[in-house]
Amino acid sequence: VGTCLRTLTSHSAPVMQVRWSGERVNEGGALYTAGRDCVIKVWNPTEGTMLSELKGHGHWINTLALNTDYVIKSGPYSHETEKFEDFEAKRKAAIERYNEVLKVAGGERLLSGSDDFTLFLWKPLEKRAPLCRMTGHQKVVSQVAFSPDGRWFASASFDKSIRLWDGRTGRYVHAFRGHVGDVYQLAWSADSRMLVSASKDSTVKCWDINSRKLQEDLPGHADEVYAADWSLNGGRVATGGKDRVLKIWRH
Repeated sequence: VGTCLRTLTSHSAPVMQVRWSGERVNEGGALYTAGRDCVIKVWNPTEGTMLSELKGHGHWINTLALNTDYVIKSGPYSHETEKFEDFEAKRKAAIERYNEVLKVAGGERLLSGSDDFTLFLWKPLEKRAPLCRMTGHQKVVSQVAFSPDGRWFASASFDKSIRLWDGRTGRYVHAFRGHVGDVYQLAWSADSRMLVSASKDSTVKCWDINSRKLQEDLPGHADEVYAADWSLNGGRVATGGKDRVLKIWRH
């Protein structure tokens, strides 16, 4: 940190999203970027070269997610308490967990959500054409997020709904309704069984994925809730918003 290794120029409008891939480890890695030029670019960050462009969205791209986001972030750790002998043991466990998620999910998939109300599902290192284009939201898609196990993904929208989709195929599964304002952010529980949503309506809602019902309403913020995250052990949710307050909720 502190030394600029590369400056990558190709986007023609502000870049709003950056995502590191876990693939191509021996070829210099891969980096996904997207923004207001409506294009997703795939880069080799080591060489500073662009590998491909993914086109399809008709308006700004607000959000990117990988089905491996969670396992890349958590490394060797899960919601179950584990002890490791040394760094090498951690590294080995992290690689095993990553490969297991890839196997279950059928390879790395990238998801994008846009101001054009649509989502696209990609296999960006295999082909430029999307696997699936998903419609249904009536307003801007603000965030997309894969479940930790890669089986599902969810999308939040300013149409006040959260939609659930099949993580492999992009097939529509369900719409969670209950918010009376724009939905800004989502966070999955570590076991992929629950989802929290943060909204303009000042509430945080917890949804049960199996029953497709509202598990719990979490009122308490005095204004719009902009951010939410679920702890790695699954025990707590943190939220923050316009009221300048952070709240930590216990599950």
